[in-house]
Amino acid sequence: MEWVCYLTRVLFVRRPQNFSVISITKIIRRTPKSYWHSSSTFSDSTNCPKAKVLHAKLIKNGCVGIQGNHLLNLYVKSQNLAESHKMFEEIPQPDVFSWTVLISGSARIGLSSDVLGLFTNMQNQGVCPNRFTLSVVLKSCSSNVYDSRIGKGIHGWILRNGVDLDAVLNNSILDYYVKCRCFGYAEKLFGLMAEKDTVSWNIMMNSYLQIGNMQKSVDLFRQLARKDTASWNTIIDGLMRNGCESIAMELLYEMVAAGPAFNRLTFSISLVLASSLSVLELGKQIHTQVLKVGVLHDGFVWNSLVDMYCKCGEMEKAVVIVKHLPLKPVTRNLEESCDDAGVESVSWSSMVSGYVQNGRFEDALKTFRSMVCSQVEVDKFTLTSIFSACASAGVLEFGRQVHSYIKKIGHGLDVFLGSSIIDMYVKCGSLNDAWLIFDQAKDRNVVLWTSMISGCALHGQGRDAVRLFELMLNEGITPNEVSFVGILNACSHAGLLEEGSKYFRMMRESYGIRPKAEHFTCMVDLYGRAGRLNEIKEFIHNNSIPNLSSVWRSFLSSCRLHKNIEMGIWVCKKLLELEPFDTGPYILLSSICATEHRWEEAAKIRSLMHQRGVKKNPGQSWIQLKNQVHSFVMGDRSHPQDTQIYSYLDELIGRLKEIGYSTDVTTVVQDVEHEQRQVLLGFHSEKLAIAYGIISTASGTPICVMKNLRVCIDCHNFIKYTSQLLGREIIVRDIHRFHHFKQGRCSCGDYW
Repeated sequence: MEWVCYLTRVLFVRRPQNFSVISITKIIRRTPKSYWHSSSTFSDSTNCPKAKVLHAKLIKNGCVGIQGNHLLNLYVKSQNLAESHKMFEEIPQPDVFSWTVLISGSARIGLSSDVLGLFTNMQNQGVCPNRFTLSVVLKSCSSNVYDSRIGKGIHGWILRNGVDLDAVLNNSILDYYVKCRCFGYAEKLFGLMAEKDTVSWNIMMNSYLQIGNMQKSVDLFRQLARKDTASWNTIIDGLMRNGCESIAMELLYEMVAAGPAFNRLTFSISLVLASSLSVLELGKQIHTQVLKVGVLHDGFVWNSLVDMYCKCGEMEKAVVIVKHLPLKPVTRNLEESCDDAGVESVSWSSMVSGYVQNGRFEDALKTFRSMVCSQVEVDKFTLTSIFSACASAGVLEFGRQVHSYIKKIGHGLDVFLGSSIIDMYVKCGSLNDAWLIFDQAKDRNVVLWTSMISGCALHGQGRDAVRLFELMLNEGITPNEVSFVGILNACSHAGLLEEGSKYFRMMRESYGIRPKAEHFTCMVDLYGRAGRLNEIKEFIHNNSIPNLSSVWRSFLSSCRLHKNIEMGIWVCKKLLELEPFDTGPYILLSSICATEHRWEEAAKIRSLMHQRGVKKNPGQSWIQLKNQVHSFVMGDRSHPQDTQIYSYLDELIGRLKEIGYSTDVTTVVQDVEHEQRQVLLGFHSEKLAIAYGIISTASGTPICVMKNLRVCIDCHNFIKYTSQLLGREIIVRDIHRFHHFKQGRCSCGDYW
């Protein structure tokens, strides 16, 4: 009982039935503007007009004093604190009920400082709190904890004054200690409690879940004799949040077998579990039960259902559910209206996020546009998702419009939203706009720094990335594993082998970060760029990473670059053992063989590819002009202006040949005549997109094209000569990086 004695000795003013929390006004930050004088914010219940009518009658009859507590309760339930305090002042001698009602009103809307102020005043007036009063005050402390001494002080006062501790009050104290993360106190109190109900066990289970002690929480759950629905919800949800989805799934099936009825929270948790494991069949079964029980109208269940179908890739089913959103009638009050607006907003947000996760970026953009047109509230999660969609699709203008929309509605830019905007501008080819956002940011954490470093890496500005990384370290920001991926990528793209090796060692030795596949791949790429193929073999062996396919893929690219066919064949065999159905190894190796005119071997590789049913993704390029995206594939004739495009492209190739361009037919893997190879290369998708961009924009306008695959050698040369001939900047984003072509040169230094 030493801890109890400590509380009693240190934290209380020793006056019978009087309590004073040490320096409440210093410990608790007061709300800057009292809610008592903004009653219109909360006066949305039908109780308020009823209370005013009754109040007027009581004043007329002179009976306010008799019915004061009843009237006060009506005002508090209407959440009109201004009127509640006026009514309280009219009560001649407020008793414990009066004070408790007023305290409960402030607690209900989260005014913790007001709750503690009223509680202190109550004590000063000589009114002794009852158990319900103390429970409310403790709950308020736990919802807004600035200093754990306050709750401990209340607990000490309870012990010192011999208040009868029933299960409800004990649970309030226990819950307080758990929420302010005083787990040692909670554990001691739980052990001392003579009367424990299911709520007590649930609170304690939750405490172990919070500190990540899964075993103890499950053991406690097993010891619980009477498990109610809340107990099952607590353990299943806690396990799921701690990454133990499989155990949570087992317990969910146990719950079904045990028989407690599912409530709306159980359905919501079950749907989240199904979505996290992508178990569509379970999600459908839960959906059926939701319809049977009749809780589909509940906002939590509704949104969990939409989210489940989105994460399981069933977007059409999610669309059907959202279209039938069961909003309440027009007669609903303001509070209900706000709740429905929140449900609608979350549903739309889930749809946007679902489209992005499933790679349907155009649908995500359309859904977001519909959200804005329908005046649905857009939260930061939705904005982050839509910026991700813009980044992936490379639609710069739409991204700029969303950025302007944020400014218009007054959304503050926190570091996460700011980093999303930076990422969007970077991946849409506008590094200058990304720099503007970064320079304007007031609070730069590791996420924001990393976004900018990775952006410089993607655009081949390795020296700028190194400078930024060093600045970040000088600012005292600790880099994380993603930061090191960014800086290693930058060194790789810029060929900075010495700097890259230094940062790889720093990651391990100075920050204790264990390298992952991305870090190893960057290092292999660095060695490969420098032509140190034998050192790559040693690196793979020394780091025991022969099972990382991304490393072998990078190794194979280096073999292609340096035309080392024998080593390329050896690497390809290693890679095909790991990923026999990946198109990359087949394409790269056949390209290597074709370059050296080893047609028979190239044909064998293509034949093996067909035998295994491996299909190459068709190359696609797109360009956005005037808010419209124009897509092209090789030899595409579907565009309305195809005649103009092909005519101009023929003319352009002729002019380029006059200044030194020649078609690099070595990239054609088929053994065909020279002229036929030229035809096969002449109408690659990026050439068509660039030709369309040139004829559709004013002279000197930069052209930005996106491609879903790696740019081939011939197209790379074509774009270099085009930038030189026309004096235009041409920006191309392929699957690996950005290429900035200016005056016949590329930012990649012809290594990509």
